[in-house]
Amino acid sequence: MDLIETLCRVVLENDADDLYLKEDNSPRLRIKGDLIEIEDTIFSEEDMERFLDRCGYDESPTKEADLAWENSAGQRFRVNVFDSLGARCAVLRPLREVTQSMMALGLPVDRLQNWLSRNHGLILFTGSTGSGKSTSLASCLRWVSKKFKKHIITIEDPVEYLLKSDQSLVSQRQIGTDTQSFDKGLRAALRQSPDVIFVGEIRDYETAKAALHACETGHLVVSTLHSSNVAETVQRLLMLFPSAEREGALHVISRQLLGILSQKLVPSEDGSLHLLVEHLENAGAVKKWLEESEINKISDFLAQGSQGENVTFINSIVLAYKSGQISEDTARAACDDPADFNRIILGVSHGSR
Repeated sequence: MDLIETLCRVVLENDADDLYLKEDNSPRLRIKGDLIEIEDTIFSEEDMERFLDRCGYDESPTKEADLAWENSAGQRFRVNVFDSLGARCAVLRPLREVTQSMMALGLPVDRLQNWLSRNHGLILFTGSTGSGKSTSLASCLRWVSKKFKKHIITIEDPVEYLLKSDQSLVSQRQIGTDTQSFDKGLRAALRQSPDVIFVGEIRDYETAKAALHACETGHLVVSTLHSSNVAETVQRLLMLFPSAEREGALHVISRQLLGILSQKLVPSEDGSLHLLVEHLENAGAVKKWLEESEINKISDFLAQGSQGENVTFINSIVLAYKSGQISEDTARAACDDPADFNRIILGVSHGSR
């Protein structure tokens, strides 16, 4: 067995998230967030050359590329190749099947299942890089695939999890290999008889416009935005549209948005990670405020506290702290304003963000 095969086996045996390779350096594994060096092993320039040849890497002017590779055991890996001060590097991530349920992840199961059961509309997952959005989304799509007889099309950059076709048919498409971009893949998907479309990220005007159009034509669209909370998500989505189109876009958003779930991962007391969530359902007064561009009223409404379908980060944090799942220091650090946490713990306030 050659070195890359051996290293990939080590990745799987240790349930590592990533394998880091740099020519003429020791490989490293990311395990539970930490980088662990594989000592007494050097991945040589020749090892890198052979590996990149097997991946079909054709050196590009940008000196970086997203690739896919399958080892001799049939395990697929996502590969990103790049240069670092002239040395070639690669990061490999194993593509695993989804195994954890929404409940096991700590997601609001009833709320999400209600949204995912709709025939059309927009569901947004938000959070920073590393907040667990990909895992949450994969678990949700797995539930849809098991529950309904639908065609699920994903447009991803890159593919993070392999999704099985259960009752549903799942067609996973990767940017760069299966389609050119999110917006082009999304527009093409409308001609592929989809019921559910997962768009890896809404990051520009064209993708946002195409996503809303897909919702209006009777499809359920699930996507992500890089925003830290519910209120910021609405603003971020709206700002993707030119000023002249925002009023019309907000009218469509008010009718098509089903809900927003924002999330954070923080260290738990048992050494694992704990999921904190904030979520908003677009119903009742929220729909009216969206249509009338009164976004500030949504923030004020959320700040009043949890109301079943709507939960704030501060309430999620306090609940996790009081149940002993996270420490006081972790809880305080997870708050945008630690003073909010202090007030609630002292019984001064019922919560605000």
